[in-house]
Amino acid sequence: MDDRPAYYEFFAGGGMARAGLGDGWRCLFANDFDRKKAESYRANWGGEALHVGDVRELSTGQLPGRADLVWASFPCQDLSLAGAGAGLKGERSGTFWPFWDLMKALRQEGRPPSLIVLENVCGALTSHGGKDFTKICEALAKERYRFGALVIDAALFVPQSRPRLFVIAAREDVAVPSSLAIRHCEERSDEAIHKSPHGPGLLRYARNDGTFHTRALVAAHERLPKRLRDNWLWWNLPAPPLRNKSLIDAIEDAPTDVAWHSVSETNALIAMMSAVNLAKIAEAKRAGRKMVGTLYRRTRSQHGAKVQRAEARFDDIAGCLRTPAGGSSRQYVLVVDKGRVRSRLMSARETARLMGLPEDYLLPTTYSDAYHLTGDGVVVPVVRHLATSLLGPLLNTCAVQEAA
Repeated sequence: MDDRPAYYEFFAGGGMARAGLGDGWRCLFANDFDRKKAESYRANWGGEALHVGDVRELSTGQLPGRADLVWASFPCQDLSLAGAGAGLKGERSGTFWPFWDLMKALRQEGRPPSLIVLENVCGALTSHGGKDFTKICEALAKERYRFGALVIDAALFVPQSRPRLFVIAAREDVAVPSSLAIRHCEERSDEAIHKSPHGPGLLRYARNDGTFHTRALVAAHERLPKRLRDNWLWWNLPAPPLRNKSLIDAIEDAPTDVAWHSVSETNALIAMMSAVNLAKIAEAKRAGRKMVGTLYRRTRSQHGAKVQRAEARFDDIAGCLRTPAGGSSRQYVLVVDKGRVRSRLMSARETARLMGLPEDYLLPTTYSDAYHLTGDGVVVPVVRHLATSLLGPLLNTCAVQEAA
């Protein structure tokens, strides 16, 4: 008998949540509508649990057994600050609702999951003035879940700046020990509040000190109606060990799928830089050692006109990978060594490393498909930390309850 906790993985992409959960968990069902991503899922995990198709067309009859955990990284495009602002009414992010219809149907059938994790961009906290976040919380409360949220920046685990929102819900009958969550915020001393980087006038949380309970999350919680705040849990997630991977570890000298730019191409990028970014290049040259950075081309307003700028960083952290919708959204690598500046697009394998995927993870054969897969995923070590430090212990509590 396989006694590992079981899960369903919705909006699965290439199975990055599965990679993070690892062999200690058992996948009963996975779903994604993107056939190219599904090819990668099959290549890495097999296709036994995978159903390729629109979540709107699924029924609970296709969901086998009973899941201890449901993971759903539902589409972020309509909730993103870079999106059109359609929110949960949008074509993509609105797929949350047919997914949630499945969760409601599972409860009606007597097999609601013990835990549900919803992962999305931090823009979900403020979309439509916070109304979309309230709707998500209302949906959870109506199905008798207690819930809370964490904002986790992948930079704690990998050299990539990628803050993401994780809403974690526990079924009402799941006993949540005080070591894993508290029901109400704990007010610290005036001195501690004064020293908080989030400023005075905000209640801070003694267990996380703002690391995962950010100012935006606190504000979103305060906007919730009292009936929803009564269902709220402040999850206690320990900080991970210090990151031991640097950006230079992820970057290849001779990638096979992208070429280094010519001198003129690199100079063209440098010519698009503001004085602030040119100063970063100059500082990297003065470092006296090989410096690796990254660059994005962005459209900025200047004197009432839109201009394209090249923005660089040399802080040992890459910018947030994004699903490419055109050349400007792909990230570049900059290498400054012995006074020389070189540039190129980031390779597919480098993007995979920035997502915490192992070296033997099979990527799509085309560059665009690989970049799309990784830029649209969840960072593997973040999932692993959540599973080890919070989700697993919560399910162990469930097991003890049932045994008693």
